[in-house]
Amino acid sequence: MAKIPVTWNGTDAQGNPLRWDSGLTWDGFLPTTPKKPMLQLRVLLGFAAASDHSLEETATSVLSKLYDNPTFANPPVAKADLQAALTAFSLAIAASLRGGPVETADKNNKREALVSRLRQLAGFVQDKHDNDLAKLLSSGFEAVSNNRASAQLEQPSIKDILNGMTCQLIVRVGPVANAKCYEVRYALIAPGGALGPWQSGGLHTSSRSMPIGNLTPGGNYQFQVRAVGGSTGYSDWSDPVSHMSL
Repeated sequence: MAKIPVTWNGTDAQGNPLRWDSGLTWDGFLPTTPKKPMLQLRVLLGFAAASDHSLEETATSVLSKLYDNPTFANPPVAKADLQAALTAFSLAIAASLRGGPVETADKNNKREALVSRLRQLAGFVQDKHDNDLAKLLSSGFEAVSNNRASAQLEQPSIKDILNGMTCQLIVRVGPVANAKCYEVRYALIAPGGALGPWQSGGLHTSSRSMPIGNLTPGGNYQFQVRAVGGSTGYSDWSDPVSHMSL
């Protein structure tokens, strides 16, 4: 920012010129205001202390999003290695529910092995996300909130779902204050009404148009949306809304 020259022509209550006689010196320019440093985005490491089920969810998210992601080429843990650690942990959880102290100790060991691999991947993502929230979240990890207001985001509400191009639906929600972006997930509803596995619909910066493509023609899908940001990183998922793809 260029310096701003300032002149002095003040007078006191009697009309006499104001004088600088305190011994202070001044170069005649207003001081420039330093720019505020950009907040550094950080990968959330809360999975290490999360419940067993939450840890499974984090590992599953990373498995589905990190690998084959061009932003995060050549991760330090192979996909097969992470998948094996997750499978071993899930089996150990089931065994611990039916067993005793030995099975619980084995589950804890398997948990630590999974956490260790996720920590390696989290450090890798931290080095590669370029302080870009969308890139960070595309890895499957969550971000530490920089919201100093420490307010949780409101739950979004799906306003409508429109048919776009063939095999595409467009989800629209009401805007959420302080949301940085919105995450969509969807699942195919079977003819008998059973809900299939949730799939990621990606991150979207506009609440008014979130296109989801590559859907099955005639398939009935259930959608949910959550806002990203706030003190907890995410809002609650919206109430589910269903719509048929054409």
